[in-house]
Formats: sequence, structure tokens, C-alpha cells
Amino acid sequence: MGKSRTGGATGGAIESPCVQTCVVHPEERICVGCFRSIEEITSWARMSPEERREVMEALPARAPRLQKRRGGRRARMARQG
Repeated sequence: MGKSRTGGATGGAIESPCVQTCVVHPEERICVGCFRSIEEITSWARMSPEERREVMEALPARAPRLQKRRGGRRARMARQG
């Protein structure tokens, strides 16, 4: 039986992609640590292995969304008017 990242037994289930950096990006609305949406994070324990696998496969493509420089506070203030 495998171990999850938090130390519990997984029983062959897909591990959580959580890296204990739980901060949701204010514009992209995904976690900056694992790249999951809030909905995916909160429903993870209820997802089937197939649903989890689909989420895991989608995560790498989300990483670039958080690597774009948006101009910091000054640009955010300008966007807000």
C-alpha cells in the first residue's frame, strides 16, 4: 500500500497533488501550489479515481497561467480603475 504526501495510506488511490502551499490566485482562481480550482480541492475526496486522474492530467497545462508577470500592484490598481 502506498503513502500519500501527508503520510496516510492510499490503498492504490491517486494521491492528492497538494504541496501544502494553499493560496488561491486572485485572478486565475487556482491554487498556486497544486494548480487545482477551489471546486476541485473541496471535492477531491469525493471524486472517483477517473475524475482525479483527469484533474491530475490537466494540472501541468495550468502552471503557465501563474507564471505571467502582470505588472504587480501598480497594474492591478490600474485595472481596478
